[in-house]
Amino acid sequence: MSATSVLARKWRPKTFAQLAGQEHVVRALANALAQNRLHHAYLFTGTRGVGKTTIARIFAKSLNCATGVTATPCGTCGACTEIDGGRFIDLIELDAASNTQVDNMRELLESALYAPTSGRFKVYIIDEVHMLSKSAFNAMLKTLEEPPAHVKFILATTDPQKIPVTVLSRCLQFNLKQLPPALILAHLQYVLGQENVPFETGALTLLARAAQGSMRDALSLLDQAIAYSDSRVDEATVRNMLGAIDRGYLYDLLQALLARDGAELLRIADDMALRSLAFEAALQDLAALLHRVALAQTVPQAIAEDGPERDRLLELARQFSAEDVQLFYQIAVYGRDEIDLAPDEYAGFTMTLLRMLAFLPSGAQAATARPAPAATTAATAKTAAVAAPAEQQKPAQPALRPDMPATVSPATLDWSVLLAQLNVQSSARELARHCTLESFADGRLTLNLAPQHKHMLNNKMAQEKLQAALAEYFARPVRLAVSLAPASTGVATPAAVEQQEKQARQQQAAAAIMQDPFVREAQAQLGAQVIEDSVKPV
Repeated sequence: MSATSVLARKWRPKTFAQLAGQEHVVRALANALAQNRLHHAYLFTGTRGVGKTTIARIFAKSLNCATGVTATPCGTCGACTEIDGGRFIDLIELDAASNTQVDNMRELLESALYAPTSGRFKVYIIDEVHMLSKSAFNAMLKTLEEPPAHVKFILATTDPQKIPVTVLSRCLQFNLKQLPPALILAHLQYVLGQENVPFETGALTLLARAAQGSMRDALSLLDQAIAYSDSRVDEATVRNMLGAIDRGYLYDLLQALLARDGAELLRIADDMALRSLAFEAALQDLAALLHRVALAQTVPQAIAEDGPERDRLLELARQFSAEDVQLFYQIAVYGRDEIDLAPDEYAGFTMTLLRMLAFLPSGAQAATARPAPAATTAATAKTAAVAAPAEQQKPAQPALRPDMPATVSPATLDWSVLLAQLNVQSSARELARHCTLESFADGRLTLNLAPQHKHMLNNKMAQEKLQAALAEYFARPVRLAVSLAPASTGVATPAAVEQQEKQARQQQAAAAIMQDPFVREAQAQLGAQVIEDSVKPV
């Protein structure tokens, strides 16, 4: 391998066939090209390094290849080679993070009026488009409404929530997914095979995990590993490079829980403190391990046959009950959220472990423990959901459990209680808060979205995140469907109920103030007035 080459650039895909993952996007674009059913604006969303601009450049070649509009550009004509080399005059790339102002956008849009110089289409790729100012978006909107026939816009962003709905509605939106570690691992193995660099599979597994779904990050880390290890990628060197540590202590924690050994739990925590391990990260890793144990219990084939931890995972899956794994997962997630509120990280971490110990079923080993009665199960789940607002916890109904029957009636399930226990944030949580549960049968969960929030139907990323959180909670696949509730019906969503309760508390607080003897005396004697906005419920 040349000392000056960069793997992320050298192995950047030049055709759709070379792309690793994102088959759903490639298939849709290939069909559109083959049928010549082209839109004037496309929006690619997804986290960094998953292929947004790479797909945009391949699409630009497909539009301008000398052989014609095709899903398989030749790669050898003038247009293809110039696009690959970043020299094609009719491909204009703009980094919106550095060009946020309206003047930059007006200048770009004025150039769009002119016909292509050498290509079939003028293609504008605008990266991180969410960074544009409001006035710049407004300037773009006019061109998106009446685009010249020779212009194609390809917008890319890591944060589609910040893009105005008026712009979103004029684009075909594709959400690029984070790449699974197994796919990244396979690609790294292929790259190193082509580069004739020896490697250990365990080292590439660490790199694939550290990349967090980004192929670009994985290749950049691989570059570092090759330089760090003098052209041999071995596990010990990569572990040292990443600052990774032996994760055996996580298994030790679970074994101590299984043995109900509080002293051993504290000994492990003390040892972690001596090794300066981050307790918040440890809770994250513990939750990830519990997720894999749940997978081993319900879908054993999801654990790779040649995975280095397969045997230990399957052993834990046999030793713990499914209920305990789900409970520990919830406690770990909420413990991580609460760790900043603890007196210190050590206290927050050990309190989380002690909470897990406290809620283990009494009697024999957890693997042989019988399921707790419904009332006990509900109380346990509510206690684990310590981060949920009090008004979202409904003691009148039992919390949903992962071992539920195939079909569940909405009358027996409180959507607010389930939502409080899901590991989901930001846009996905907002979507869920404005929905009610319509049905849950045969792995398909259907939600009704309040009509006033219909714009959320366009947010496919939020729906995918919510679906992933549901699948993670139940430790089995869940298909999510979101439909718009009829405008004529009142929708008692968690958000609506929360707002009603908030208003009721406000009214009660205002009434209490007006009945307060001191306030009434001040009004009578001094002509005082109550400032309504200053009244807050406690």
